[in-house]
Amino acid sequence: MPLSTQMPRDDDGAPVPVLGFRSGGAFHLPVTTTSTRIGPFSPGTCIVSLVSDGPLHFSIGGPEVTATTADHYLPAGLYLDLSLGGGKRGLRTHLAAVHAVENCTLHVSERE
Repeated sequence: MPLSTQMPRDDDGAPVPVLGFRSGGAFHLPVTTTSTRIGPFSPGTCIVSLVSDGPLHFSIGGPEVTATTADHYLPAGLYLDLSLGGGKRGLRTHLAAVHAVENCTLHVSERE
């Protein structure tokens, strides 16, 4: 694997995040049977970190993005760092989610 795609590791071999958390960039999105949306993300946000207390489906896009059960699946408790697309940043400003089984909360952190 090329070095440019590897994260630095601590003394125990665990990956160390290279981007900091944006102050004021933590959000808690209630996820139900109806698609709910969060955004726009703050300018300068490169990555959003996601974790949920229940399984859900999500989609990322512009101000009109909606999520369906055919979209990307995020299981409960899985921590996911999601790129907002670098040069395509203007196209990925919002995130939408819908539950997979029961209502839950999606925790979103902006990273810079």
